[in-house]
Amino acid sequence: MNELDTGNIVPNNVYESLIEIISTTYTQGRVVAMRAVNNQLLLTYWEIGQHIIEFEQGGKSKAVYGKALLENLSKDLSRLHGKGFSRSNLNYMRLVYVCYPICAELPHKLSWTHLCELVKISDPLERSFYQQQTTLENWSTTELIRQKKSSLYLRLASSRDKEGILTLAHKGQEIAEPKDILRDTYIFDFLKIPEPLHLSESDLEGRLISHLQSFLLELGKGFAFIGRQYRITLGNRNHYVDLVFYHRILKCFVLIDLKREEANYQDVGQMNMYLGYFEHEENTESDNQPIGIILAKEKDELIIQYAMHNVSSQLFVQKYQLYLPDKEELKKVIEEQLNREDEE
Repeated sequence: MNELDTGNIVPNNVYESLIEIISTTYTQGRVVAMRAVNNQLLLTYWEIGQHIIEFEQGGKSKAVYGKALLENLSKDLSRLHGKGFSRSNLNYMRLVYVCYPICAELPHKLSWTHLCELVKISDPLERSFYQQQTTLENWSTTELIRQKKSSLYLRLASSRDKEGILTLAHKGQEIAEPKDILRDTYIFDFLKIPEPLHLSESDLEGRLISHLQSFLLELGKGFAFIGRQYRITLGNRNHYVDLVFYHRILKCFVLIDLKREEANYQDVGQMNMYLGYFEHEENTESDNQPIGIILAKEKDELIIQYAMHNVSSQLFVQKYQLYLPDKEELKKVIEEQLNREDEE
């Protein structure tokens, strides 16, 4: 029981409900206020960028001030207003206006630090993808930087036709079926394993789990970690699935087996068995068919093609690598694809 200033005595649960209601109201109010502040900040910086661009395009003004314009502005505005007007920050304001000349197209759900990362991307399609994906998956600025560094857009776009590339750029990665969660190649650079360093499968698995947040980011949206070395028993023998996840969007288990070297037909048969077990023994009525992913350092396409004959369509064999991909090669593949279809 609690005695309030009024002298009345109220039950604990009633008072605690009041605390909860006030806390919720306060938290929601702060969120709304922060969004309003963020929107106004983006608009203000956009307008400053507009003023700079219009001044630069003023003919004689541009010739007189040249490259020294931002430096002079930084000194004078910092003297008048204090922090916030470094030459770097002014340059980002200018770039934001260049990249988003129509104010209504500003991604108001994102922060200023997000925008600073986005305007560094010169290709409009690539920039649009990262903008959409950051919003869809609620990436922090750090996560956005990591995905840019790993060339996520280039990796996803390189395996698509022109229509697929444009859809990816304008809508982000939409997840509607099992193949939508796949990466053509998974990048584990966050493990910081120098090549050539030979790891056992259990060592690789352990390192991935110790960097679970980065691993989940690489897997993509919707993955929830269930367990490591997940035991299943068949015919009085124990078998172990390396990693088990549940996908919240597809509503199914995702089983991952790691292979230190090349995937073979035995790996495919083993994963197919795991999928059968999960479908019959682990699934509930609300679960869809499980997905199996064999992650290997190498794979022989022909062997895998024959090994997959009449095997579950929910089973995939994908590659991983421990270092960042060659961005220029990926860009070349995408440009060729876009140009090829333009010529047809």
